[in-house]
Amino acid sequence: MEDVRLLDSYDEEMGGGAAAAAAGEEEEAHVRVTGMTCSACTSAVEGAVSARRGVRRVAVSLLQNRAHVVFDPALLKVEDIIEAIEDAGFDAEIIPDTAISQPKAQKTLSAQFRIGGMTCANCVNSVEGILKKLSGVKGAVVALATSLGEVEYDPSVINKDEIVEAIEDAGFEAAFLQSSEQDKILLGLTGLHTERDVNVLHDILKKMIGLRQFDVNAMVSEVEIIFDPEAVGLRSIVDAIETGSNGRLKAHVQNPYARGASNDAHEAAKMLHLLRSSLFLSIPVFFIRMVCPHIPFIRSILMMHCGPFHMGDLLKWILVSIVQFVVGKRFYIAAYRALRHGSTNMDVLVVLGTTASYVYSVCALLYGAFTGFHPPIYFETSAMIITFVLFGKYLEVLAKGKTSDAIKKLVELVPATALLLLKDKEGKYTEEREIDALLVQPGDILKVLPGSKVPADGVVVWGTSHVNESMITGESASIPKEVSSAVIGGTMNLHGVLHIQGNKVGSETVLSQIISLVETAQMSKAPIQKFADYVVASIFVPIVITLSIITFLVWFLCGWVGAYPNSWISGTSNCFVFSLMFAIAVVVIACPCALGLATPTAVMVATGVGANHGVLVKGGDALERAQNVNYVIFDKTGTLTQGKAVVTTAKVFSGMDLGYFLKLVASAEASSEHPLAKAIVEYAFHFHFFGKLPTSKNGIEQRKEEILSRWLLQVEDFSALPGKGVQCLINGKRVLVGNRTLITENGVNVPPEAENFLVDLELNAKTGILVSYDDDFVGLMGITDPLKREAAVVVEGLKKMGVHPVMLTGDNWRTAKAVAKEVGIEDVRAEVMPAGKADVVRSLQKDGSIVAMVGDGINDSPALAAADVGMAIGGGTDIAIEAADYVLVRNNLEDVITAIDLSRKTFSRIRWNYFFAMAYNVVAIPVAAGALFPFTRLQMPPWLAGACMAFSSVSVVCSSLLLRRYRKPRLTTVLQITVE
Repeated sequence: MEDVRLLDSYDEEMGGGAAAAAAGEEEEAHVRVTGMTCSACTSAVEGAVSARRGVRRVAVSLLQNRAHVVFDPALLKVEDIIEAIEDAGFDAEIIPDTAISQPKAQKTLSAQFRIGGMTCANCVNSVEGILKKLSGVKGAVVALATSLGEVEYDPSVINKDEIVEAIEDAGFEAAFLQSSEQDKILLGLTGLHTERDVNVLHDILKKMIGLRQFDVNAMVSEVEIIFDPEAVGLRSIVDAIETGSNGRLKAHVQNPYARGASNDAHEAAKMLHLLRSSLFLSIPVFFIRMVCPHIPFIRSILMMHCGPFHMGDLLKWILVSIVQFVVGKRFYIAAYRALRHGSTNMDVLVVLGTTASYVYSVCALLYGAFTGFHPPIYFETSAMIITFVLFGKYLEVLAKGKTSDAIKKLVELVPATALLLLKDKEGKYTEEREIDALLVQPGDILKVLPGSKVPADGVVVWGTSHVNESMITGESASIPKEVSSAVIGGTMNLHGVLHIQGNKVGSETVLSQIISLVETAQMSKAPIQKFADYVVASIFVPIVITLSIITFLVWFLCGWVGAYPNSWISGTSNCFVFSLMFAIAVVVIACPCALGLATPTAVMVATGVGANHGVLVKGGDALERAQNVNYVIFDKTGTLTQGKAVVTTAKVFSGMDLGYFLKLVASAEASSEHPLAKAIVEYAFHFHFFGKLPTSKNGIEQRKEEILSRWLLQVEDFSALPGKGVQCLINGKRVLVGNRTLITENGVNVPPEAENFLVDLELNAKTGILVSYDDDFVGLMGITDPLKREAAVVVEGLKKMGVHPVMLTGDNWRTAKAVAKEVGIEDVRAEVMPAGKADVVRSLQKDGSIVAMVGDGINDSPALAAADVGMAIGGGTDIAIEAADYVLVRNNLEDVITAIDLSRKTFSRIRWNYFFAMAYNVVAIPVAAGALFPFTRLQMPPWLAGACMAFSSVSVVCSSLLLRRYRKPRLTTVLQITVE
């Protein structure tokens, strides 16, 4: 950008400066955090980051090893976040933006254009006037002295090429320079070996237009690039690197999930290495203690003196010291991290137990060496505890990896490569080029062969085929595709060859958005998990330590006063050692990890399972609320109905010709986005032009817009009245098209015969659209929207599940009751304005009921947001999907039942997890404390207590993994129908 931004003055004049500043107040950072072992660690990270000035929100996921931080860039830098996490004792690295599949929020871009041919102030005013009139342009400022123009525009409405074309059409020269858009990409490089290669790469990147910044890391052969995607494409950057280096350097986009997978594999490999090392050192210690004393020859060697120590004791001391302080170093580090931030975790318990055993054994060894009296030593206890805990941790890492299988499967749907079709100078496709699928750009024409995957979201421009979309929507039947059909990236082309034009790539594809929703859900915490984390971090461990001290004191004092016979203590032991072993067993057997893993593992598996069944959950809190839903509110149009309104009747009650009546109504409704308006325009078009157009679908579509623009009447002062209809001026006379309320409010009299006709329509579940022209009633139309075939069965199924269905509509009462009767809903709320839908939700919530809202349109978004659980039909608008907690990808009402059932099954599993975790601790701690010893004479060795602790957390993770066997409820089962 130039030193002085041209639009600064424009922002100040229009009051946009504050808005622009507000838009830049928040930034997001995704950080990979390694070293977290339990929920206390996540609390420590959250606390450390939250303490930094400028942090707005922070969420940390233990299972994903990731932190999501929202912060004010004016007060805080990304480096400060990394520093805060590292100060807390954890390793942290920023995840590149390309690794985050979250779709970008729609925003306004600012772009600079060089404009030639301007000679005076009138030229400047002319260009500015032209630009400001363009749809999607928010503001424009042109400077004559520099021949520069800066335009703020909405890229979803207009693009830079159309702006250039508009300036050129006005008789000036125009060229795009750069925009305010900024993308970051991480490229892997092959062939980057020497300093000369690095210099060549630097020279190539410096010469490229549109590159803002780049950072080459020769150690790992990577380059991070910040660039303007409006000025240069990602594929152009990759091609430039290869061309500029004469093929020596090849760049490829780093798979955003490859790093995560490699980190998981690295963590498992690291844990396995520690386990092997510990096992290798602990087995000799175990043999020296348990087996060798029974072999005379080996026993004599071990009893030989090496200074004041026996050879066997010295050997055990050396081996166990390595296990305790080298292999077990990770436990000391993790315990220090927790204590440093005022929390406690499992590592604190392991360190306390093993250190107590080790320190006592060292003291006993030294005491025996210098006094000649040899008390028992328990070196093997600390070594075996560490070994079993590492074994449990290794199994836990493997099991936790299974919980994210759903995301891995979704990522694997993306094909590695795509076939790009290239045109010659005459516009004919003459060449095919295989490219990385991550390099596909909007507008590319791609060839999809039978049996291959669609590389990006787009539209078919040539060919016919069938596509299997089950991996995205859960719909098993293949979907026929022809020219103009939409296709989804990651789906499988079955039969014919297709040419598609990519229109959504990268983070904007359906698949990327699904992955983003699943990731976001797995990052969020259910309320029950927040309570469990608080218990683990603040209450559980201190209680266990207190119980351990009490155990020691009770056994020691009872032994000191002779409350139990000396025969309970072995001949080589004493009261102190006897009590200490009970205390260590209590510390080691307690398992806070099982409590911390009970919820996040189940939520992670459930969100993945839901995605596989076409039900996307946005968070653990939504999953928790859905299990207790009391009411499900259905919007009528597009939710219970198919959303494909069709006109069934058109009747004129004046002297107006039917053809002109339809033309009049279609002209009024052509500017409306309402589904009923589209149905009216379609009916009028069909009435006038049926049999007069080409028979092919393409021919009709190509000419329809052109014909409508010429055929429709000129409309002025159009306005849409939510919940009522539309009004406008045609031929200088007012036209009203809408419901009874709109007509009567404007003083138009409806004749009795029209009123009777309207009542008949409404009693037959049809919506009546009334029309007046110049304040005189002229006619009406009957419109019906067929019910979805599964609607009645789903409503009955919800009743069987104890959920009360409600229908909500802006339609009139007669039509609403007729539709409700057909679908089986008794509770109907009709003639509700869009703004009133949220009020209906709140009225049902007054008695504490949990309310779910199922909708699809923009007018449903306030109600979706107000509901405890918002469910957006996947075919609905982006705004509705944004406001909802669940997204039903298949646009099938059966998934409402699936969503509620999945929530109930998930939290049933979570309750079992907590029961197992609590029951384990409630039973295991008293047993380890010796509650059964007076009756059984069996004492639990500390190493066995460590093994029990390790396997308890693994059992909870495995319990959560059982959710992977979830199957959607069959409606015949829900309705208790017996199929013969």
